Amino acid sequence: MSTSPEIFQFEKDFAGALYCIPMVVRRKLDLAGVKVSLKQWNRFALEEREQMVAQRCETPNEIDDYARYVVGVIENRTSEPAQLLERDAGADWNDGSTVPQRVIDYSIERDVSPPTPAQWAALTPLQRFSIFKLTRPGHTNENFVPAMREFGLIQ
Repeated sequence: MSTSPEIFQFEKDFAGALYCIPMVVRRKLDLAGVKVSLKQWNRFALEEREQMVAQRCETPNEIDDYARYVVGVIENRTSEPAQLLERDAGADWNDGSTVPQRVIDYSIERDVSPPTPAQWAALTPLQRFSIFKLTRPGHTNENFVPAMREFGLIQ
């Protein structure tokens, strides 16, 4: 069971044991532009998954190092080439000054109050990423409301 403080309460039952990809790793994968399927993730050693949780991925050099590490793990564990994607610097979620329209619309569809600009600004980049990711079209996103509660955005 991972004890990382970056694994949120709403994802503990499925990500705490690192059986599923936690938001902290999803964010890093988006920043690094590497796709990891759940099938691939489950073929990684626990130590490799823990490394992906712990390894820094903020500066351009750290992002490059993270991408290299993940690509190496994919190739070593799956004998498949890594699938590289366009790197996502988080223009939609990283801006603390504006609540993305997608988050506002999704909140209204779920009958919860959208985050106010002040609430959005007070979130960490990982929290903003998580809320944004949990509003993806075509997904059930059942953890949206629990995440909003955990981050103090709704009661």
